[in-house]
Amino acid sequence: MRPGRQLAVLGLIFVVLYLLVFFAGASGSFADRLHPRLGLDLIGGSRVTYTASTMDGKDPSADSLEEARQIIEARANAYGVSEAEVVTEGNSNIVVSLAGESNDALAELGEAAELRFRKVLKVTTDSGALVPAATPTPSGSATPSPGASASASPAATPSASASPGGQGGMAATPTPSASTSASPAPSTSATPEPGDTDDLTPEQRLAAVQAKIGPQLWAAANGLQAPPDASTDPTAATTYAPFGKLTGDEVAVLPPAMQFNVPTITCAQLADRRPGSIANPEQQAVSCEGAQKYLLDVAKVLGTDVSDADGVLDTQNGQWVVSLDFTGAGQKKWTDLTREAYENTGGACEQSALGDQSRCRVAVVLDNEVISSPEIQGVLTGNSQITGDFNSETANELASKLRYGALPLTFEQSEVQNVTATLGTEYLKAGLLAAGIGMLLVIIYSFFYYRLLGTVIFLSLILSGLLVFGALIVLGRQIGFTLNLAGIAGFIVSLGVAADSFVIYFERLKDEIREGRSPRSAVPRAWARARRTIISANAVTIMAAVILYLVSVGPVKGFAFALGLATILDLVVVFLFRHPIMTMFARTKAFLSPRVSGLGRVLEKEKEPASPPSNTPSKPRVKEA
Repeated sequence: MRPGRQLAVLGLIFVVLYLLVFFAGASGSFADRLHPRLGLDLIGGSRVTYTASTMDGKDPSADSLEEARQIIEARANAYGVSEAEVVTEGNSNIVVSLAGESNDALAELGEAAELRFRKVLKVTTDSGALVPAATPTPSGSATPSPGASASASPAATPSASASPGGQGGMAATPTPSASTSASPAPSTSATPEPGDTDDLTPEQRLAAVQAKIGPQLWAAANGLQAPPDASTDPTAATTYAPFGKLTGDEVAVLPPAMQFNVPTITCAQLADRRPGSIANPEQQAVSCEGAQKYLLDVAKVLGTDVSDADGVLDTQNGQWVVSLDFTGAGQKKWTDLTREAYENTGGACEQSALGDQSRCRVAVVLDNEVISSPEIQGVLTGNSQITGDFNSETANELASKLRYGALPLTFEQSEVQNVTATLGTEYLKAGLLAAGIGMLLVIIYSFFYYRLLGTVIFLSLILSGLLVFGALIVLGRQIGFTLNLAGIAGFIVSLGVAADSFVIYFERLKDEIREGRSPRSAVPRAWARARRTIISANAVTIMAAVILYLVSVGPVKGFAFALGLATILDLVVVFLFRHPIMTMFARTKAFLSPRVSGLGRVLEKEKEPASPPSNTPSKPRVKEA
């Protein structure tokens, strides 16, 4: 064999790995680039408690809470936030913990309640004046592309998700209903406390708002068929001023037609509604995009009709897009929706809501927010693409919300706190000190017992450590792997496994020399016999780590990943360093010296001359261990 080739391959692996460490996705000084991503227990982080809310004010079911926990955890992982700890607490809380500095993703994980696509029926400005028909302001377009796919351009904020929905032919000004709201509103008090309305029904909340507005103004607002034109009715803003003083929760219980037609109800008030206020797919809704207020049709395609979504790079134009796949039933609903929008069935979309090609627009609605409202330019019978001013991060963020947008509950942040790592840092120092003392004792014993062979052990452990360290940095950047105390424990355990493989190899080498082979010929033969045992032992460790990773959660998962990774890298060092370096040592004079090589009495026994035959029975010699 040619050991130089194996050592060259190992050297190439090191060069590639540390080029990735210093230049792939790295920033800051070279010292900063050598920092692995650390976990919550080592560097601290943030912890947010989300409290679930239901329409009746009761605790959610255990199944709904667990489903929401799984979706929030999947969202966190899709954001690239690895090692996020997502657990349920009590009957209505979900606690999310993330390591490091405050992350915007942490605040967004529990925001989205439901995902909808709704046709845009009417458009007005935030001040209440109708948008002129000659200057429609659609946010994009959707056109069929080859292969039954489509393209839609999102608005300036493409960082949220969407779901198909909406159907034409609905009345532009629906009859007010006392049960229009899906979200509670404050009580009759002028300055209601947050908990005042928990025990009120939607009808009671609506009655409280009616009493606050007054019967005459309520009747006037209820009779509006369209937003007053400020140019012809300059007193409208003054007349409906009391509506501008309502809170978001109070606005939420108003009928959609009133929310749209009353000029003093602003987009700020609409945005302040509780999550899930317009989640009911069978009711029309009102929401804003920029400075425009939309009256939206009912939603017949839900977030659950989207089977998959991915942020991909369009090779034709080099732009990032979000590709949408629908379920079987969802695809039919999406096709029906685009047909209604393309044909403007029943003239449901008024002139102010039509796009450049005089076709209906479809609003992509996440919770209470319109993310985009593209004009539909064809009947889309296949998968679709959302295009716009995306980069890799925003495209994947939108795709994540499309995949995991349909939370079964609505949540509010009830507590946000920073977590310090004082205790974890002390544990880390103590653990590293114990590991350092242990490794020092191993190295001292190796040099004492194996001498020259102890150098092989020392160098192998150093190389394994460098490989593991580089892999930690790269994996932290690429897949978000974070190192916590449990992971450090996994790496320390793997070093013990690596030390065992040395003992197997060296003791096998001694056995070969005892059987009469020279050290040079004993090295390849000992390797051939020890190799199978080393691979089997490491394979068992790797399989145990994989099983533990699959069935565990939280820090135990990190321990399993670290143990498996370090064991695999140890095998790389065994094959590309330990065996070739032993082959090279076997060709040196020092390897043949009992005092230097570490083979000791084994080589001395080999050099002893054969004793002359004698009739006197010799004393049997005990075989060395």
